[in-house]
Amino acid sequence: MLKIRFKKLSAGAKAPSYSHPGDAGMDLYANESVAIKKGEATRIPTGIAIEISDGYVGLVWDKSSLSTNHGLKTLGGVIDAGYRGEIIVGLINLGKEDYIVEKHQKIAQLLIQKIERAELEGTDELSESKRGMGGFGSTGKK
Repeated sequence: MLKIRFKKLSAGAKAPSYSHPGDAGMDLYANESVAIKKGEATRIPTGIAIEISDGYVGLVWDKSSLSTNHGLKTLGGVIDAGYRGEIIVGLINLGKEDYIVEKHQKIAQLLIQKIERAELEGTDELSESKRGMGGFGSTGKK
């Protein structure tokens, strides 16, 4: 099993944790209370730094209850293996009301995934495909 080392950057920080066996994402917790006005984005500190092994990445994703029930969506969210600073979660409030995040509340989930590094090669032509250059809904609704 992959081990992820973490460090509390403040005494009151809550360590990331999996809520249930088999969960893909570990919960990240707010290290302070923050008010997010509707339509605004903010950064919420977790008070935690982690050490991800080379060949892996941490991806920050929404908590479904916050996004579905309150319109809070995560912003950004790639934690590279070499990063050792505090995990700070960007949240935007797309809901209809202001929202207050309480200290130690679950604010996002962190998935650890293996990565594949690609070798980039410039070219003047790309191979043909059935889809071609179609995007942004080009496959339609059926």
